[in-house]
Amino acid sequence: MQYDVIVIGSGVTGAMTAYQLSQYQLRVCVVDKRLEPAAETSSANSGIVHAGYDAKPGSNKARLNVRGNAYMEDVCRKLDVPFKRIGSLVLAFSDEEAKTVEQLYQSGVKNGVPGLRVIDANELYELEPNVQPNAVCALYAPSAGIVCPYELTTAALEVACAAGAEYLREAEVTDIQKTEDGFTVTAGGQTLTASVVVNAAGLYADHIARMVGDDRFTITPRKGEYILFEKSMGKTVGHVVFQTPAGGSKGVLVSPTVDGNLYIGPNANVVEHKDDTSTTWQGLEEIKTCAAKSVAKLDMRLAITNFAGLRATPSTGDFIIDSPVPGFINAAGIESPGLSAAPAIAEEVVGLVRASGRVTMTEREDWTGTREPVKRFREMTDAERAELVQENPAYGRIICRCETVTEQEIRDAIRRPAGARSVDGVKRRTRSGMGKCQGGFCGPRVVDILAEELGCEPTEITKFGGASYMLTGKTR
Repeated sequence: MQYDVIVIGSGVTGAMTAYQLSQYQLRVCVVDKRLEPAAETSSANSGIVHAGYDAKPGSNKARLNVRGNAYMEDVCRKLDVPFKRIGSLVLAFSDEEAKTVEQLYQSGVKNGVPGLRVIDANELYELEPNVQPNAVCALYAPSAGIVCPYELTTAALEVACAAGAEYLREAEVTDIQKTEDGFTVTAGGQTLTASVVVNAAGLYADHIARMVGDDRFTITPRKGEYILFEKSMGKTVGHVVFQTPAGGSKGVLVSPTVDGNLYIGPNANVVEHKDDTSTTWQGLEEIKTCAAKSVAKLDMRLAITNFAGLRATPSTGDFIIDSPVPGFINAAGIESPGLSAAPAIAEEVVGLVRASGRVTMTEREDWTGTREPVKRFREMTDAERAELVQENPAYGRIICRCETVTEQEIRDAIRRPAGARSVDGVKRRTRSGMGKCQGGFCGPRVVDILAEELGCEPTEITKFGGASYMLTGKTR
C-alpha cells in the first residue's frame, strides 16, 4: 500500500500527529504493534497537563510544554474530551525545599508559564485544607490541568480515521528500507510504502530509528506505580499536589482525576524490560509513605486498584524532534511532560513533514477538527436519559453499574472510527470496568457484546490483544 505519511505508534504523540495531519489531503496510515491505541505509556500516566515550570529553560520540553498547555483546552473541546484546569501546587516542608520552590518559580518565569506565584502557608491551607499542616509555602500554577490520557489519544485517532486515515493494528514494524522516493515499511507482515515516516514509537523509538541508521540515542524504560481510589475520595484535594522534585523526577503526587477519582503516585525506577508494568509491594509502600507526607486523609481501605506505567526516558535528556534522514521524522523520548506537550509536538512534527518537501500539503476545506460527540449516560439529566432511552432502548440497559455505562455506549465505542476491539479497549473508551468491582460484574457482558459486534466467538475476545484471551473455552 502506498501512503504519503506513515505514523509509527498510536500513543498520544502518534495519535495527535495523525489528527493534525488529517486537516490535509494526505494518505495517512497509523501502524502499531498493539491492538488498541494508548496501550502503553499513554494508558498509564498521571493525566496531568503540566504548567511547564520545571523543564530546563530553552529545552524542547519547556517550549512545547507551555505551548501544548495553552492549546489543550481548545483541543479537548473539539475532541469532546473532558479537561479541567484545576491548577497545581508544589509543597515545601522546610527552608531548603522553599529554596527549590523559588528556583522552580524562576524557571517557570523564564519558560513563560502564566500566573505562576509562590504562596505562603496561610493561602495554601485556604486552597487545600487537607495538606499536612507543616508545609511552609508552595508554588501555585493555575494553568495546570487534568485530562484522561487514553481518551484524548483515542479521540484524536478517531478524527484522523474519520477523515480517511487508516489504522493498522497488531502490526509490529520489523524493517524500514530507504528508497529513491521514500521508504518501504514492513509491518505485521505487510509491505507499505510512504514518502514520509514519523517515528512516534514511544519506548521503542530508538529501535525504529536504528532501522534507518539513526543510533544517536537510546530509550530507557522508567517505571512509575500508582494507587487509584474510589470516587468518594475524589474531593480530598482540589489541585494537583506535588512535593518538591528530587532525582530528576517530579515525585509522588496526590491528585483528583478528570473522572472524579483520586490517585497517588508515581515513583520512578529504571527497569530492564520495556514491557515490565508489574506493580511491587515495595513500590506501592513507597508511594503510600511519600503521599502521606503531602496529604493526611488517605484511607487505603478505599483504594480500588493499582497499576504501573513506563516512561520513555531518552539518553539526551530532552524530547527528540528532528529529521536525521530526509523524510524520516523522530518524535522520540517523549516522557513527561509529553502528554501536556502533545498538541504542540504534533504541530512541530507536521511542520517537519511540510519542510521535507516530499508531500503536497493541501488543506481540506471541510475539516473542523471536531469529533462526533460521545453520549455519556452517567452525565445526563433524567430528562435527557428518558429521551435517549425512548429513541434507543439499549441506552436504558446498564451493563457497568459502578460507572453507569449502558449497552449502547459499549456498542457505540466498538462502532466508532478506530473502535474498540478488546475488553481494555471498551474500558478506556467507556469506563466500563473502572469502578469498585473492576469489571467483576460487567466483564462477561462486555465480552458478549464485543463478540456480537465483531462477528466472532466469545472465546476469541481478548483483554488487550495477542494471546490475552478472556475465556479458555466452553463448559457447556
